[in-house]
Amino acid sequence: MSLIHNERTKLLATAANNAAVGCFVAGVVAPSFILLTAERPAVATLVLAQVFWISVSAMLHWLGRRVLAELKE
Repeated sequence: MSLIHNERTKLLATAANNAAVGCFVAGVVAPSFILLTAERPAVATLVLAQVFWISVSAMLHWLGRRVLAELKE
């Protein structure tokens, strides 16, 4: 039974980490390319949004690590 629990736990941790990566790419990496366009947005707004998405990404990654702590021997 612990094998099933461990596999489900790893699956949940992977999903949380994948969500973290998605938030980072969509909220930080992609908007950075906006700076390359002719129409530049307010840099302060962009940086504030990126800080928010970095925080969300870090929290999701932390959640994934916490879930992994529940693995059974």
